[in-house]
Amino acid sequence: MMMNTWKTQCEFPPGTVVTGKWRGGNYQLIRELGSGANGIVYLAKGTKGHTALKMSMDSLSITSEVNVLKAFSKVQGDSPGPSLHEMDDWDSPRGKIHFYTMEYIQGPNLLSFIRKNGQTWVGILIVQLLDTLEKLHQEGWTFGDLKPENLIVSGPPPRIRFIDVGGTTMNGRAIKEFTEFFDRGYWGLGSRKAEPTYDLFSTAMLFIHMYYPKKFTKVGDGKKQLMQQINAHSELSRFSPVLQKALFGQYDSAKRMKGELLSILSEKRNQAPSYARRHATRQKKKKKSGSLKETIMVLLLTIVLYALYIYSYLL
Repeated sequence: MMMNTWKTQCEFPPGTVVTGKWRGGNYQLIRELGSGANGIVYLAKGTKGHTALKMSMDSLSITSEVNVLKAFSKVQGDSPGPSLHEMDDWDSPRGKIHFYTMEYIQGPNLLSFIRKNGQTWVGILIVQLLDTLEKLHQEGWTFGDLKPENLIVSGPPPRIRFIDVGGTTMNGRAIKEFTEFFDRGYWGLGSRKAEPTYDLFSTAMLFIHMYYPKKFTKVGDGKKQLMQQINAHSELSRFSPVLQKALFGQYDSAKRMKGELLSILSEKRNQAPSYARRHATRQKKKKKSGSLKETIMVLLLTIVLYALYIYSYLL
């Protein structure tokens, strides 16, 4: 009932102009992009072009999400999520509404991208995701609500980005938002405490979902059921060792999971040309640092898959 109340207060038709009370920014709403547990996100047009605008009646929620976006900006390298533009209040016809504007990231969500371009991309995009999660975890945050709808593949070249940070939680606290299929608590495989292992479980479930687009519900022993689903799929079963560790909380970091996933990807002869395999072998023999091997492997796989992506697009 409470959700219906705030959603009604935050629903506005296209063309509505939102004016910031303190900063004076004007934003014309174009269309709704999505809604969550505490607010609605719109595509809007401001003085600097298109932006994503999230509004809510809950000032604490808005402040928390803004803090998350600020934390994202501190992550080394390109920000994994949208960049923050500004935060303000709006004296709407229905009362005060809190809002913030952020970068509008265009592209299909993760599942839509895989449906269009093929499962060949699953491994490399999950590697990208794990690299991003490692940086986020080091900053003291757990993403929490990992699901295809919250992950956009922008580009070219294809790059995975977060678009909804409402579930992002400081490590050690209770997860704020979750979706049952990707939640270890639902499957009886752990708590809802914000920690790296929570995100790694969800990452494994994302991987599974790319091969089982139609979600299945828990029946009986969640642990047994998930392993049966993995091993029943000829392609997915290749990744069983990594997925099992992630599902059962046996990785202490996203970096560890990423390294073992790359090892499996490098063994898939049909996914990379012979020169890439020889190059990876030479790197191993030289016993260079793990991070260098991972960087080279990601680069090679990305180049090969991006070439296939462009080729299919031109066709």
